[in-house]
Amino acid sequence: MSGVPASAAGGPRTAPAVRQAGLWNIANVLTMMRLLLVPAFVLLLMHDGGTDKAWRSFAWAAFAIAMITDVFDGHLARTYNLVTDFGKIADPIADKAIMGSALICLSVLGDLPWWVTGVILFRELGITLMRFWVIKHGVIPASRGGKIKTLAQGTAVGMYVLVLTGPLATFRWWVMAVAVVLTVATGLDYVRQAVVLRRAGLAAERAERAARTDREAAR
Repeated sequence: MSGVPASAAGGPRTAPAVRQAGLWNIANVLTMMRLLLVPAFVLLLMHDGGTDKAWRSFAWAAFAIAMITDVFDGHLARTYNLVTDFGKIADPIADKAIMGSALICLSVLGDLPWWVTGVILFRELGITLMRFWVIKHGVIPASRGGKIKTLAQGTAVGMYVLVLTGPLATFRWWVMAVAVVLTVATGLDYVRQAVVLRRAGLAAERAERAARTDREAAR
């Protein structure tokens, strides 16, 4: 042994280890805060049977903070390489928890028809399960339509959390109608993408097996 490092002797260089993001980073902290906001939001919204305007205003503030942190934690994680296994699991759970709890509470209070809550929750849970169904073939990226859908849902639900009357009450109905249409339309588009992705993945697997069989037969 010469005692000379391999890199100095012209040997193969060892790639530097990639530093993994720790659990306690700003993106995960925002996600945890959003999870903690869920029970607080429910208590504020349901206080005194949901009839107190002041408490519903506080509930709206909690919901707004949760929606804002949803935007920032993902952006920070991608920009500063703060993606962790915890974040991958907790972030979508937090998203579904705050939106699902808001929809269910509004329907329980009689402010939002149950069929609207059912359509949105069915779509959100269905698409999440479908992503796991095709994950071995690839990842379905978030589309621009999906981001617009999320914005429409958040705006509509936020308006329903507040006690609005007159023209604003009519306007929020139309905002929710747009959100429901976008929810269904983007859901169908994600289904189409999943089917195409799975077919392509299965075709690639068949081609790989056929090539492997040909190589073994040629030996």
